[in-house]
Amino acid sequence: MISVLRTTWPLLLGILLLMVGNGMQGTLLGIRGGIEGIPTLQMSIVMSGYYGGFLLGSLTVPDLIKNVGHVRVFAALGSLVSAALILFAVEPHWLGWTALRFLIGFCFCGVYVTAESWLNAGSTNENRGQSLSAYMIVQLLGIVVAQALLNVGDPGGYLLFIIPSVLVSLAFTPILLSAQPAPQFETIKRMSFRDLYRASPLGCVGIFLMGGVFSALAGMSSVWGAQIGLSVAQISLFVAAIYAGGLVLQYPIGWISDRYDRRKLVLILSAIGGLAALIVIAAQPGTVGLIITGAIMGGVANPIYALLLAYTNDYLEQSDMASASAGLLFIYGIGSMGGPIITGWLMGVIGPDGYWVYMGVLLALLTAYAGWRATQRRALTPDQQGSFAIITPNATPFAVEAVLDEAQSDNPPSQQAAAPG
Repeated sequence: MISVLRTTWPLLLGILLLMVGNGMQGTLLGIRGGIEGIPTLQMSIVMSGYYGGFLLGSLTVPDLIKNVGHVRVFAALGSLVSAALILFAVEPHWLGWTALRFLIGFCFCGVYVTAESWLNAGSTNENRGQSLSAYMIVQLLGIVVAQALLNVGDPGGYLLFIIPSVLVSLAFTPILLSAQPAPQFETIKRMSFRDLYRASPLGCVGIFLMGGVFSALAGMSSVWGAQIGLSVAQISLFVAAIYAGGLVLQYPIGWISDRYDRRKLVLILSAIGGLAALIVIAAQPGTVGLIITGAIMGGVANPIYALLLAYTNDYLEQSDMASASAGLLFIYGIGSMGGPIITGWLMGVIGPDGYWVYMGVLLALLTAYAGWRATQRRALTPDQQGSFAIITPNATPFAVEAVLDEAQSDNPPSQQAAAPG
């Protein structure tokens, strides 16, 4: 790992700063929206804008990179992000914020694609797995650190918008000044949805549902916190707990998944998440209880996402993994766009509990569907499964392809597992 950090530290440092900036603006907007009196439904549209921009970016940025090159795209998108972060404080109106969130989602998708292809190309077969794991960990750490910075200024002022803009601007310095050449780049085409569903119905349905869960959990957390009257410190702790839970539980859940039927593990984790949401609604716990619940929700949502990707790839030939990953992430993006909006609507109809009701219903649906699918196909044995890989919902198809390819190389599934059953 030391050798990996020695060669990739400029990129990892840049990604850390980027994620701190991105993590700050996501939480800050929900808090500032409450201060400005913007209704919950409008704020949910604002939060959904990021996921719409990210989805569009996944479709268009690869061609843009092929036409003008990594460095130009990287620098241009980074400049746009830095400017957009400042503009949030100029005129706090939900329509303008939605447009800016859409722009930031689009730009961050391009930044991730560029950074991930650079990291993949600069790694060797011996250290690629460690490099990509370090990259995913740094992403989660950056968002956790971002929550602490929210407490250094007044969310009703300008400072907390300036800090992420500066951090994003600084993030590109170590990356662009590194000596690493730009990699060769190829656009990844999506597998048809029919073929993808035929290979793994649970993968397709589960990824769609988890898109809704994670975008609501992360995107609407600060809006919900502001609505129930939590302080900035309490909201930042709750959001930090979501990502810290995902970071801590990835490893033990991944270890179990390599030795256990992944469908049943998805069922158990989604049931735990649904039960946690139900307990919050019924018990209305205090701040400590909410933080623990946030850690539990993040601790199941992040690993379920990675589990579904790994499970789908257990039924694919290695040559199909790239196109399948692109297709699954497109499905995830569609689910993500609706998550904040539906959650915001429910919060407007039934109050703050709508935040938990929405996630609880989706997790209950995933629990039921995973249980049904477990009766429709014979379980794989551990030697028929590929290895679990740490993958965050922020990852683009290029990182997902590289991570899963590395995992499958470490523990390739048998030909019997590769054929749909």
